[in-house]
Amino acid sequence: MEAIVAVYTDWGIGSDGTQPIVIPEDRRRFAEITRGSTLIVGSKTLLDFPGSKPLAGRRNIVLTRQESEVEGAEIVHTPEEAIALCGEDRTFVVGGATVYMAMFPYLDKIYVTKIDATPASDAYFPNLDSLPDWVQTETERFSSGGVECEFCVYEKK
Repeated sequence: MEAIVAVYTDWGIGSDGTQPIVIPEDRRRFAEITRGSTLIVGSKTLLDFPGSKPLAGRRNIVLTRQESEVEGAEIVHTPEEAIALCGEDRTFVVGGATVYMAMFPYLDKIYVTKIDATPASDAYFPNLDSLPDWVQTETERFSSGGVECEFCVYEKK
């Protein structure tokens, strides 16, 4: 299972359910990498999607504690239910922080966009550079609107 995330210098991923700094290249990369795959997303992150709706061209699974229905998505309440529903599909965990943490033990590859800025965040992703079980296998530096960034890929050892 894979994940995709944008992090700031302190590994913050957002504040109040949204990204304080949005990098257009990151959004394009997200769309390219996840198109045609299955997404596991939390209900708060879903609200941050365009129109607060599941993303088109992908199977959307919402991992939530709430009893709810979301048109165009499947609802699950545990990581195990999400995994069972995914089967052999290429699957990406896409946030938020609670969902990333719930699914973290099942991940083996993570696409990270590192944004060289530190806006106020109230949600964080584990610092993969400090975890011995993870190794960075790819990196590509770029600049966006004067902000230095890196596309990185981490793989579990």
